[in-house]
Amino acid sequence: MANSPSGDSVLDRVMRMLTALEAEPELSPNGLARETGLPKSTAYRLIDDLARRGMLERGPEGQISLGQRLWEMAQRTPLATTLRRTALPHMEDLNGVVQHTTQLTVLDGPSVMVVEQLSRTGAAENTAEVAGRMPVHLTSMGHAILAFSAPTVVDELLSRRGGRIAAERPTFRAELAEARRRGYAQLAPVVDRRTTDISAPVLDEQGRALAALTVVVPADATTPRHHLAALTMAARALSADLSRQKRPADRGPQGAAEPVAA
Repeated sequence: MANSPSGDSVLDRVMRMLTALEAEPELSPNGLARETGLPKSTAYRLIDDLARRGMLERGPEGQISLGQRLWEMAQRTPLATTLRRTALPHMEDLNGVVQHTTQLTVLDGPSVMVVEQLSRTGAAENTAEVAGRMPVHLTSMGHAILAFSAPTVVDELLSRRGGRIAAERPTFRAELAEARRRGYAQLAPVVDRRTTDISAPVLDEQGRALAALTVVVPADATTPRHHLAALTMAARALSADLSRQKRPADRGPQGAAEPVAA
C-alpha cells in the first residue's frame, strides 16, 4: 500500500481511525482527524471511502461511528462461528441454574476479553461488556485460563507485566497453582467490589485452556455447591463439544470413510 509522507501506510491510517472509534463510539469528522493525528483532508477522504464500504456510518448530525459491515465480518471469525456458537447452549443451561450472569472469555495478552455474556432480570449487576477487557491477574477468568495454559504463556506475561502483577497480586503464582488443583478459580472482589466471579477453564484435547466459562454472583452471597457443580460440568461439556468438532471423521484403512451400518 502507498505510504503517506509521514511513512504511514493506508492500512495504518485506517486502523488508527477504527481504534479511535473503538475508544470513543461517536466522533465528528474533525474530532476523528484530531484523535488520529491525520490531516483533515486525509481523514475526510478515508471517512468517505470507508463509509461507502459500510465500515463507517454517518449519524443524522454527521457524527461518525463504526459501521455495520464490521459487525457482519466479525460474525464470521472463528471466535464467533466456533467458540461462541458452541458455547451458547451451555451458557444458557448454566444461566438457568445459577440465575445470574454467565460469561465466556478468552485470553488477549495481559487481559481477558468477554466473547459472550448472558444475563437475566434480578441478576447481580455486572460492569463487564461483550468485547470489553479486564486485567488477567485480577479476574477469576484470567486465573482459570492461565492455570491451564502452557508455562511459557505465564512466563511471557510476567516478563512484560511482572512489576505490576507483583504489586497488585503478590501471591499470583500460588493462586494459579490453587486454581489448577481445584479445577476452577474464584477471587475476592477486585475489579467490582459488588460482585465476585467464579470461572472454570474450557480445555482442548491436550488439557490447555481455550477460554473460561464464568458466573458472576453478588459478593456477599454464598455460592451454592450445585452452582459450582453446574459451572464445572458446563465447562467440561463445552470442552468436549469443541474437541468433537476438531476431530476428523473416522476413516477406513485406505482413507475412505467407514460405511454406516444399515
